[in-house]
Amino acid sequence: MTLAELNAMPQYRAEEELLKCCGAKAWARAMARRRPFASHDRMAKAAGEIWWRLHESDWLEAFAAHPQIGESKAGPAQGWSAQEQSGMSRAAAAVTTELAQANRDYLAKFGFIFIVCASGKPADEMLTILRARLANLPDQELRIAAEEQSKITLLRLGKLVSL
Repeated sequence: MTLAELNAMPQYRAEEELLKCCGAKAWARAMARRRPFASHDRMAKAAGEIWWRLHESDWLEAFAAHPQIGESKAGPAQGWSAQEQSGMSRAAAAVTTELAQANRDYLAKFGFIFIVCASGKPADEMLTILRARLANLPDQELRIAAEEQSKITLLRLGKLVSL
């Protein structure tokens, strides 16, 4: 769709479309209300401003909308998630197994799934990042995960709205 089409949609439809980019309902609602966007840059700027004003619970809602690295999850952005995690398709069985265990360790430690902007990253790189982040303190990791979600959201906005 074009930016003009997104700008012209009814509020509820724009929210549905924006939820494909970020699973936090408060974010999608605020983005839909912020329209019309004069440009893609203005839309991206609004996305970041809104994201960083949300509550931790909204961040966790966005994280929960993602599949774990190496898994698939039905949802509005299922195709995008699979595309973003395409590096997993070439993963060795040992790496896949290690990622599954590291995902469980991460979830047990932090209470939310491992979030990383996976586009262009092979499975072994994602495993290395996950292992390194397991050493973080919970507050530090929440902030890092939120930064990764922000990157994912911007990539998906670019997919949603053609230039």
